[in-house]
Amino acid sequence: MPYLVLDNAEGFLAFMETAFGATEKYKAMRDETRIAHAELQVGECTIMYASSTDQWKAHTAGMFIYVADADVTYEKALIEGAVSVMEMSDQSYGRTGGVKDPFGNVWWITGVQSNT
Repeated sequence: MPYLVLDNAEGFLAFMETAFGATEKYKAMRDETRIAHAELQVGECTIMYASSTDQWKAHTAGMFIYVADADVTYEKALIEGAVSVMEMSDQSYGRTGGVKDPFGNVWWITGVQSNT
């Protein structure tokens, strides 16, 4: 499972809840504003993350997410501040596109339902 260190970990949780339907599983705070360790659930997958510090600089990832409706999820991500890195298209493995979230992570969104 990925472990992300982010400059805006609280914002990441809000983005994930709205764009990908994630739910918070656990959160321990370092202080009033910074997350020491948190976990969220997307489908059957767990993503761990924390706020960056002077010692632990931000580092992000490229991730693949399989969803029921790739077009809807892609649009939700854009509405929440992501930018497109690959427009939605039909591929041999399903409907797919890519976005970079406001925190620097790239998400490859793939599903089987086509809205075209």
